Amino acid sequence: MTALFPRVILAPLSGVSSLPFRMLNRKAGCKFAFLEMLCARSLSYSSKKTAVMMLTEAQDKPLGVQLLGREPYYILKALEKLEGYAYDILDLNAACPQKKVTSRGKGAALLKCPKELQKLLVTIVREVSVPVTVKLRLGWDNDKNAVDIAKHAEDAGVKAVFVHGRTVADGYRSPVNYPAIRKIKAALKIPVVGSGDIWSAQMAKKMFDETGCDSITIARGALGNPWIFNEVGEFLATGKIIPRPAVREVAETMKRHLDLCLDFYGETGAIEFRKFYIWYTSGFSRVRPLRASVFCAGNKLEMTGLIEKFVAVAEG
Repeated sequence: MTALFPRVILAPLSGVSSLPFRMLNRKAGCKFAFLEMLCARSLSYSSKKTAVMMLTEAQDKPLGVQLLGREPYYILKALEKLEGYAYDILDLNAACPQKKVTSRGKGAALLKCPKELQKLLVTIVREVSVPVTVKLRLGWDNDKNAVDIAKHAEDAGVKAVFVHGRTVADGYRSPVNYPAIRKIKAALKIPVVGSGDIWSAQMAKKMFDETGCDSITIARGALGNPWIFNEVGEFLATGKIIPRPAVREVAETMKRHLDLCLDFYGETGAIEFRKFYIWYTSGFSRVRPLRASVFCAGNKLEMTGLIEKFVAVAEG
């Protein structure tokens, strides 16, 4: 554990990391979570969608905010909007590889402009009172300047660097480059947080062992799997593997998550839950027809019925 973070962090996931998702994972052992990535321009305009993404509660702590942006004007306006908001870390995203993001010069496109990225970080560090961090990939199409980019960030005054162990060209398909993360860790004095392909407790330990990183983030590995936080904690502490939950425990968690979505979104909560139904039932036999039917479920009664059918099919 670093002074900033516990050893395991819930990463920001676009379209996923709403308050219900964060609270469910916190109850399952997550000790630090991020909001969904916030667009600085949208935040500066006080968009309604961004306001919903920022909804939180007293138990939703500690909490990180990750900004996406490139234009200093909108970043400064976004920082003004965050004044008075209860959060603990501000992260700048220089890692998102999505074309709709990079085509506008944001996210991982900033890796092409290390000096500009450094200037943005200097501005943010100067303007906010909470610790500032940055999320990086290893580079645009190679990792030759990954260490330099990270050192520029450190020189800008950030308190930690998050590193996804792939380049933009790698997407999510290529293996995680553990040696490249290790080189960054060796070059910096500040904490390094490793990410990429942490689907299990064993993969979490592999990230720590092969990179020497201080903490890790879990992203896609938490989809339909809030139990991963306790599993990772136990394995790192004792080497013991906690058995995966039985079908009925999965179903009860699904129902709790559904109720949280309904409380948060109102009548559309069941629709918001559809993608989570897919993730929770992943890997179980004979559930494909149910996974197809979930896109017709539009209320609590219909979704609860599909959860019960999942139990019957998976246990049958």
